[in-house]
Amino acid sequence: KLYYGAGYHVVQLSSPTSYDFMSSASRFATPGVSTDDAEDIYRVMQAIRAQQAQLPVTDYYLTGYSLGALNAAFVSKLDETRRSFNFKKVLLLNPPVNLYTSISNLDKLVQTNVKGINNTTTFYELVLAKLTRYFRQKGYIDLNDALLFDFQQSKQHLTNEQMAMLIGTSFRFSSADIAFTSDLINRRGLITPPKFPISEGTSLTPFLKRALQCDFDCYLTEQVIPMWRARTDGGSLLQLVDQVSLYALKDYLHSNTKIAVMHNADDVILGSGDLGFLRKTFGDRLTVYPYGGHCGNLNYRVNTDAMLEFFRG
Repeated sequence: KLYYGAGYHVVQLSSPTSYDFMSSASRFATPGVSTDDAEDIYRVMQAIRAQQAQLPVTDYYLTGYSLGALNAAFVSKLDETRRSFNFKKVLLLNPPVNLYTSISNLDKLVQTNVKGINNTTTFYELVLAKLTRYFRQKGYIDLNDALLFDFQQSKQHLTNEQMAMLIGTSFRFSSADIAFTSDLINRRGLITPPKFPISEGTSLTPFLKRALQCDFDCYLTEQVIPMWRARTDGGSLLQLVDQVSLYALKDYLHSNTKIAVMHNADDVILGSGDLGFLRKTFGDRLTVYPYGGHCGNLNYRVNTDAMLEFFRG
């Protein structure tokens, strides 16, 4: 919306971790190996351009946020040899530096000790009760962009611990979705039996329960690493972590002045030494905001102005 409003033609791509991309655009339907994900994204980009062959284009720009920022870095590196787009500028917004660290940080949030949660009261019941009281006190239900902010200003607001568990729970559902989809498409038999018939009317509840028991570390261990080793004679988890993170592109990112990063110092996905790596690698092409968490300030005027200015500069 930001770039379209500024006069750019905009193509927004699904994440390689989304079920629609995994089922229709991914060769291996096992996201997590950054070079493979970049190859898949690149093919989609080329296919979209072929569909819009009559559209006049002067230059190509690339941006991504969160995992999409990591993807953008690897796509940019791939384009240096493929030369299909010759990106003029590449902007990485809140990228994970060490993908494994970022995933682990999010996974740990679901283990947060929350007061009031016991064997008889689930976290979902607690949140639902708070929302019910909140809407009853307001006298109406209005689901809009300001809902969460207004809710957090009310007496029913979530504590920091409850917010942490909410974020961790959301991430666990995302991990379960990836694990289920990858297992089903590849017929690995880890979550769904290989020959089990699944149609539109099939209840997926039993498979959801099984998938929720597999966090992202489980997905890496049971699906990503075996696939990676079989295809590349790969080695250990540490080797994979280095290959799929920004570390693998350090020299390229350091020397290429068309690439910049915008990040937040308090981003939950960052680990010890990550900001130091970014400062050393990008120098004055790195902008660090003191607050904003993970992508929480992307719509702020200061941030959007800087995002536009980088492409225009």
